[in-house]
Amino acid sequence: MVLAGKVFVVAEPASLEGLKEALSGFRLEEEHEEDGQVFKLVKEVRDLAEREGRLMGIYAEDFITRIFHRGQAKLVPRTLEALFCFAEHAGHMFLVVLEKKRRANLVANRLSEIAFGRVGAIVEARISPEVLEEFHKRNPEETKVIFFDNVDIPNVNKLALYGPDLVSTDLFERYKAHGDIWYVVSKAGGYDYVVGITRDGSVTIFNLNDRMKYLEFVLKEVLPMASASH
Repeated sequence: MVLAGKVFVVAEPASLEGLKEALSGFRLEEEHEEDGQVFKLVKEVRDLAEREGRLMGIYAEDFITRIFHRGQAKLVPRTLEALFCFAEHAGHMFLVVLEKKRRANLVANRLSEIAFGRVGAIVEARISPEVLEEFHKRNPEETKVIFFDNVDIPNVNKLALYGPDLVSTDLFERYKAHGDIWYVVSKAGGYDYVVGITRDGSVTIFNLNDRMKYLEFVLKEVLPMASASH
């Protein structure tokens, strides 16, 4: 199984106690009418708990989707539920959302609106190309993929390398001279996890199905990478 999530940074002064107070008890019910049908849609934060220097909870939001059955489209309510965790590291407040990139971005914006009254108080984390290169160099023989972006070669948007011992190849140095490392897939040193990390804080573990182990890895290994880049 694959687990995906994304790391964000709280751009406003914040404490775990203040975030807990702002998020506790949040529940918003709205009526939504579509194709003559009325649905009650709920947005809420639940299962909020502060422990061990972190604030964890579930963000849930209902939405309407269309399913097709024998040529007919039917409207069906569905619920997005995402585990999130706020944690402090090296003077920064981070947010980790266990969802793929698009939905993680949605949850981060929703939590920003609830806690701070506006979108933009929680922003994407940044991991520098140099820090990603260090992640690769910790276990270079296990690196599977490196992508480069910001390529200065005309009409070339991205470059990619696949295979072991990438750092020792001439292509690695040539590509690095023409672009910035955007994405690295490698076996994390000290773990059995095959991990993909992007510069915008997206983290995928390709051989793990335990959400709490995923979260522990991100808090211990990825937050220092993001902190070093801010």
